[in-house]
Amino acid sequence: MSHWTPRISSEGGPIYRGLADAIALDIEAGRLRPGDRLPPQRRLAELLEVDLTTVSRGYAEAQSRGLIESQIGRGTFVADSSRGSGASDPRRGDEVDLTMNLPPEPSDPDLLTRMQEGVAAVAADLTALLRYQSPVGAEVDRQAARLWLGQRGLEAEVDRIAITPGANATIFAVLGTIARDGGVVLSERITYPGAQAITRRCGYRLMSLEEDAEGITPEALEGAVQEHHPRALYLNPTLNNPTTRTMPMSRRQEIATVLRRHHLPLIEDDAYGFLPASAPPPIASLVPELSWYVGGLAKVFGGGLRLAFTVAPDARCAYQLGQTLKTIAVMPPMLSAAVMTRWIEDGTADLVRDFVRKEAAARQTIALKGLEGFDLESQPEALNIWLRLPEGVSRADVVARMQGVRIGILPSDPFVVMGERPEALRICLGGPMSREKLQTGLSRLANTLGAGYWHG
Repeated sequence: MSHWTPRISSEGGPIYRGLADAIALDIEAGRLRPGDRLPPQRRLAELLEVDLTTVSRGYAEAQSRGLIESQIGRGTFVADSSRGSGASDPRRGDEVDLTMNLPPEPSDPDLLTRMQEGVAAVAADLTALLRYQSPVGAEVDRQAARLWLGQRGLEAEVDRIAITPGANATIFAVLGTIARDGGVVLSERITYPGAQAITRRCGYRLMSLEEDAEGITPEALEGAVQEHHPRALYLNPTLNNPTTRTMPMSRRQEIATVLRRHHLPLIEDDAYGFLPASAPPPIASLVPELSWYVGGLAKVFGGGLRLAFTVAPDARCAYQLGQTLKTIAVMPPMLSAAVMTRWIEDGTADLVRDFVRKEAAARQTIALKGLEGFDLESQPEALNIWLRLPEGVSRADVVARMQGVRIGILPSDPFVVMGERPEALRICLGGPMSREKLQTGLSRLANTLGAGYWHG
């Protein structure tokens, strides 16, 4: 039924939602029947005189309600409710923590269909995936992880790779594997709050190093090693959370030299490493014999997978990590691992990553325009910006005044390891919010920062 024309209500509200509503009404009225083919998105956009994105979002909304389904290479069809609607559970989806750095969520029907098909294919092995299995993951999943990590310039034998239950649990397990009697762990001064909480929980003392524009300095690392005899160095060197800075290759080589000189283990948190289209290879590739590389997947595919691809210094270390993880979590989530393997093998993972890169860049453009004139750090494919507040503006006051605005804002406090907390904010740009809602939230923030009440 490619000639079908939706009757969109004129009562207001987003057009894309009106399109989904029109599909629902016509299905209920019998004007659309199971198996009917809907018009191609571009043709419908021309017919309705709206942009293509609006129609894409409308179809995605209808698909999320279980009204339609997309078939790659064939088109979009009215779903057959007798086969199970596949509609989303209305009890899920609203409990999202916007203060977390979330990747933008795909809305393209074709991409969503590919992702869903991967999940459906994995369900064929459901019984096997519900069994207890290896604490480092199945070999088929570790082989897929090896392919994925190779795109970061990280070549590792399969016996060094572990499929692990997310970055946080992995860092916890790595620290437990390196040593169990506490000590000092070194890091950047401004870094991921989770690493700080984990080190404290493990009985370590996190100490920060002096930095310049390129990251921690080799001189500071050298001095700290000699003075404090640390157990490890923790770094988040690519799109650092929250500053978005990336350590250049020359500095990575200098840091690797110091690590090797002192035989100091490195825990490299590469949560954002797959976001840039071009990023320096991990430090772990320069000093593999000392590196625990933690490649979390949450910032590309979503935190709900609870997966990381982890590379240990050698096979023996990987085995020890597995034993520690067995105590903490028994094994990785095998359903998630199987889905990720499927996506890697059929190319869906690449498509999702490409979408996140493109959408993150678009949102960075919105942020730079919306906060023009303010002092901020950003990178084209980062999921957040780091905003330094104008003189006299309190981060606590800004956070309080932005309560109720659906945009993720965190003050600098949890990110700072040692020293004074700057008047700065991490502004998250991803998650389920649309570009329009992001623009609205940033406009509200700009107005708040520009208001005259800060100086009484």
